[in-house]
Amino acid sequence: MEVTSLNKMLILWVLLLTSFNTMSLGQGNGCGRQGTRVGFYRATCPRVESIVQSAVQSAVRANPTVAPGLLRMFFHDCFVNGCDASILIDGPSTEKTARPNSFLRGFEVIDAAKSQLETTCPGVVSCADILALAARDSVVQTGGRSWQVPLGRRDGLVSQASDTAALPAFNDTISVQIRKFADKGLNTQDLVTLVGGHTIGTSACALFSYRLYNFSNTNGPDPEINQAFLPQLRALCPNGGDGLRRVALDTGSVDCFDNSFYENLRNGRGVLESDAKLWSDQRTRRFVQGFLGTRGQPGSRFNNEFGRAMVKMGNTEVKTGMEGEIRRVCTKTN
Repeated sequence: MEVTSLNKMLILWVLLLTSFNTMSLGQGNGCGRQGTRVGFYRATCPRVESIVQSAVQSAVRANPTVAPGLLRMFFHDCFVNGCDASILIDGPSTEKTARPNSFLRGFEVIDAAKSQLETTCPGVVSCADILALAARDSVVQTGGRSWQVPLGRRDGLVSQASDTAALPAFNDTISVQIRKFADKGLNTQDLVTLVGGHTIGTSACALFSYRLYNFSNTNGPDPEINQAFLPQLRALCPNGGDGLRRVALDTGSVDCFDNSFYENLRNGRGVLESDAKLWSDQRTRRFVQGFLGTRGQPGSRFNNEFGRAMVKMGNTEVKTGMEGEIRRVCTKTN
C-alpha cells in the first residue's frame, strides 16, 4: 500500500472517531444525556443564586411559613415525574390542584424570582432550578446548613393531578414509604433524612386527628402517642373541630431547622402517623438513632446528611439537554 493511501485512510479514521465522540456528547443523544452540575449558569446567568436567595429571604422574613412551604413544594415536585417544576403549572387537573398539594404555599416566591431572572437573563434559568435553589435557601433561612445545588434542569411539559399518587402519604406504613422512596432511587436512610424536613412547618388537624380519637376504629387514641402529649394535641384539634387548623410537626422547634424532630419521634411526640412509625419500625429506627447519637454512638451530622439527600433527590428523573423547555412563566408552558 502506498504511503499516500495510508495517510488518507488514517485521516478518514480520525475524522470518523472525532465525529463519533462529538455525537456521543451531544445533548439530543440518549446515550450522552447531560446531567446537572454546580455552576451551570456561571457564564449565562451568574447572579441566579443571589436573585433566588434574595426572593426567599424577603418572603421568609415577611412570613416564616413560606420556608417549609418551599421545601415541601420541591419534595412534592420531585416525587411526581421528576424535579421538573410541573407542580407550578396552573390549570384544571394539574398537580397543583391535587389534594396532597392543597396546603402548599410559596408559589408567589418562585414567580417573583422568575420575573427578576427573566429581566436579568431572559430564557436562561428554568423554573425547576429556581425551585431547587429556593428549597435550599428556605433551609438556610431557618438555621440549616447550606449545600451546593447542581443545576441544569429543564421544565416539564406535563402536569396531571392523577400522577400525585406517587407522593408519600400521612398514613403510609414504613413498607409503603420505603417502596415509594425506592421507586425514586432513594434508600431507607434517604427516607429518614428527608422526612426530617418536617423539623420546620405544620400540618392540618385533618391529617392526624384520627390518631387522637378513633385510631384504627378502636374509638381510642394511637397507643404510640405519648400520653402526656395526647392532651396537648386534643386541645389543639378538638374532636369534630376545625380540620384546617395548623399544628407544629416539630413541637417546640417549628421554625428552627435542627434534629429536634427526631427527639420528638423518640419521645412519642410525632404528629403524623407516617412520621411516628419512623421510630416504631426497626428498619428506620436505627437511622433516627443515628441522628440522636443514642446507644453510645455519636450522632450523625443531620444538616450535612440532609444536604446530601436533597442533592440526590434533586437529580430524580430530571430533564436536561433538549428535553422539556425553559418556561418564560412558571405557571404555564410556553
